[in-house]
Amino acid sequence: MKNVVYVPLDERPCNYQYPKSLASMTDIEMVIPDREMLGNMKVPANVPYLLDWISKEAQTASHLIVSIDMLVYGGIVPSRLHQLSADECLTRLGILRKIKKQNPDLRIFAYDLIMRVPAYNSSEEEPDYYEEFGERIFRLGWLYDKRDQNLLNSEDQIELARLEKEIPVTIQEDYLGRRRKNFSITQEVLQLVDNNIIDYLIIPLDDNSPFGFTAKEQRQLMYTVDRLNLIDKINIYPGADEIACTLFSRVFCEIYQYTPEIFIRYSSTNGPFIIPRYEDRILSESIKSHISSAGGVIVYDERDNNLILMVHAPARGQKEMAESSFTLEGRHRTYFSEVNIREFVQAMSHYLRKRKNVALADVAVSNGADHSLMQLLGKKGLLEELLAYAGWNTNGNTVGTVIAHAIIASYYNQSNIEKTADHEEKSRGFYYSRLVEDWGYQTLVRKHISDTVLPSLGITPRCLGDHLNEVTQAVEDRLNEFIQTNLAVIKEHKLQLDAVHLPWKRMFEVGFELKLVQQELV
Repeated sequence: MKNVVYVPLDERPCNYQYPKSLASMTDIEMVIPDREMLGNMKVPANVPYLLDWISKEAQTASHLIVSIDMLVYGGIVPSRLHQLSADECLTRLGILRKIKKQNPDLRIFAYDLIMRVPAYNSSEEEPDYYEEFGERIFRLGWLYDKRDQNLLNSEDQIELARLEKEIPVTIQEDYLGRRRKNFSITQEVLQLVDNNIIDYLIIPLDDNSPFGFTAKEQRQLMYTVDRLNLIDKINIYPGADEIACTLFSRVFCEIYQYTPEIFIRYSSTNGPFIIPRYEDRILSESIKSHISSAGGVIVYDERDNNLILMVHAPARGQKEMAESSFTLEGRHRTYFSEVNIREFVQAMSHYLRKRKNVALADVAVSNGADHSLMQLLGKKGLLEELLAYAGWNTNGNTVGTVIAHAIIASYYNQSNIEKTADHEEKSRGFYYSRLVEDWGYQTLVRKHISDTVLPSLGITPRCLGDHLNEVTQAVEDRLNEFIQTNLAVIKEHKLQLDAVHLPWKRMFEVGFELKLVQQELV
């Protein structure tokens, strides 16, 4: 049995539990630090203790999947807040050279985020001053980038001069200084790839845009990657919290020498060409990056393949894309004229009748599932038939998660591969958890609680404070109602919800355990 050591981006379920769940479907053992070691949102992990843990566990491992943001800064949010010196950061990064020397056969797969620049005022995951100056900092980066490319017009120049005066010098120095420091660490990470310390690297773009600090840093890194001839070992594309799942899929494919062939089909003719919210490139190009990084290859044969990826995509991108919280009336007209759900579901049914492995990437709306599509799948009795599903947060989060799961599940569905009942149960458990969280929580329950419960308590979705337990119970009750109402059509298992919690004391994400109870045959 191969042993994989995993150092997550942070302690939330998407980073802590999802990759572990994928590993549980396989014969690969995944070792992960105790959650208490990993900090809590703005509180960084105990990095010195974590470094000792990595040194010990990596000595006998075959692979290490490691978040550079956790290794160096103590997590994704601390990477945006830290006051570490460059020497401190380099010392922490140096652990990778040490463990590679101790275990030369260790394969290191790493990911290192380009620090995001939200386009709104909120200090929830950013420095305190972002509450007042966040939008202006975003615009500052946008205009600096345009200036560097000689694209500023007269109005831009006036706005840039105004922003430089409005944003206090101390804030600019703090923010830009941290960005420069983090960027220099990423450049050192590229050298580790060039020196064969890191075997594969993903640089995710978290909430990025066509212009700005992240866009500029991305270009600079891409130029370096090309000059070093490392294109085969480094991938840069939109994503964040799903990357560990992608890297575990790559580890899985490497260990089992599996190159899954994936055929892709869209619900909208324009779908492959839209630019999703929070991203900087067309959807089909992002999907290429997710598949290649996960160990798969795209084929254009709907008959001969290992799995079919059904992509439910909008016909318009960016601001014209709907959020899961939008009403039907609030959606762009193309959701009803240029996205053909009827044909899409009919095609899924056709492929499933032919015993194809069918996975669904639900990216037509941001931050949750498309309730219209999911209701129709339930009505047609297809929810039990899908191999894998995801529909959470950003396009990158969804696509990376469902591809990783589908690749692993499709391997065990091969006729020449022995599959145990445990393999199947763990895979189905992860699939049903995605239905409960991505459809049930993100699309339905979160909106209901935020709109009806929180106002009566005088709190906002960003901070539940002393009402955490009360809100958590309300979430659990509504999720159980969702299961009874929308997932009662599932006959192979009864779904039991347990250990519901709100990890960062806010409404954005949820954690839970889902138990599958075998249904009694009548």
